[in-house]
Amino acid sequence: MSYSARSRDIEPFHVMALLERAQQLQALGKDVIHLEIGEPDFATAAPIIAAGQAALAAGHTRYTPARGLPALREAIADHYARRHGLSIEPQRILITPGGSGALLLASSLLVDPGKQWLLADPGYPCNRHFLRLVEASAQLVPVGPAQRYQLDAALVAEHWNAASVGALVASPANPTGTLLGRTELADLTSALHARGGHLVADEIYQGLTYGCEAVSALEVDDEAFVLNSFSKYFGMTGWRLGWLVAPEAAVADLEKLAQNLYISAPTLSQHAALACFTPQTEDILQARRAEFARRRDFLLPALRELGFRIEVEPEGAFYLYADISAFGGDSQVFCRHFLEREFVAFTPGLDFGNYRAAQHVRFAYTQSVHRLEEAVQRIARGLRDWQG
Repeated sequence: MSYSARSRDIEPFHVMALLERAQQLQALGKDVIHLEIGEPDFATAAPIIAAGQAALAAGHTRYTPARGLPALREAIADHYARRHGLSIEPQRILITPGGSGALLLASSLLVDPGKQWLLADPGYPCNRHFLRLVEASAQLVPVGPAQRYQLDAALVAEHWNAASVGALVASPANPTGTLLGRTELADLTSALHARGGHLVADEIYQGLTYGCEAVSALEVDDEAFVLNSFSKYFGMTGWRLGWLVAPEAAVADLEKLAQNLYISAPTLSQHAALACFTPQTEDILQARRAEFARRRDFLLPALRELGFRIEVEPEGAFYLYADISAFGGDSQVFCRHFLEREFVAFTPGLDFGNYRAAQHVRFAYTQSVHRLEEAVQRIARGLRDWQG
């Protein structure tokens, strides 16, 4: 049977093969330390769970409007007012099935077949795969420590071509944890608007920043399309809930797409998410942010001491993107070595693009400091017999 070209072109998450092997090793009784998957180790906060249980008991099991519960859209608008000083009308907010649903809406609306978005390489792989799904493509722009792994106005000017229609940036970014500041975002959006392009900003790790607060693209460009999620900072990964903020003129077409693509986001999840914005939940989430900061502050110097090169200190998310050139060899083989020999799982750079992917790995500090200490000891031991 012949399947579509798009299904052949979209690559799998390479880390999933690593995860499957890690799970096999666990089934054999091995103590695997998981630093490969971008999922917080904390359970969803108790007030959110309680709100979900109450919603289920109250019979909130039917479809919501395609844009989402009005009360949740209002709560998100209030969130932007408190955190960013922005006045966002609730009707500009669409609730989606995860951040992926928001990306699906944005790419479906903004990119025609044959057109391109500029994306940083390395970056989150699903971004380019969604573009392929709508018969467009990603124009991957190599970025390194000199650019803090981010697109900027100069790179837009250098790489823009006849097929370009916009740029997708992430702040904080996966896999590097770097941010775009206010001036960088303003310059970037000016460069895009000068060329008739639009800005799409992935802000799903906002809230998880350390020693600083992330700037929203909406603070410098009210016409930006902003993706966010309840998965990371709010710790609701399995609830599959996100949102998209769009210019008012785009909302009707986005709502039409939502009606056709998924009808509405999960009702139970939307009711549960209302509890995300209470003081009780915020106290829990801020304590968790402080814990992620402690983990970063342990793991970053520990890996550097072992010889991993991490030239840019991450300010957000929960990842370290490390250069393994000092050890030699390919990142996929390197990762397999530490999984099989030391039972520590982390991700090869191949999942995040093409630029120097074989020389990089990503560590997710989504385990306790105690487990990270054990992981560092095992990695140090594994380096002694690495034959790269």
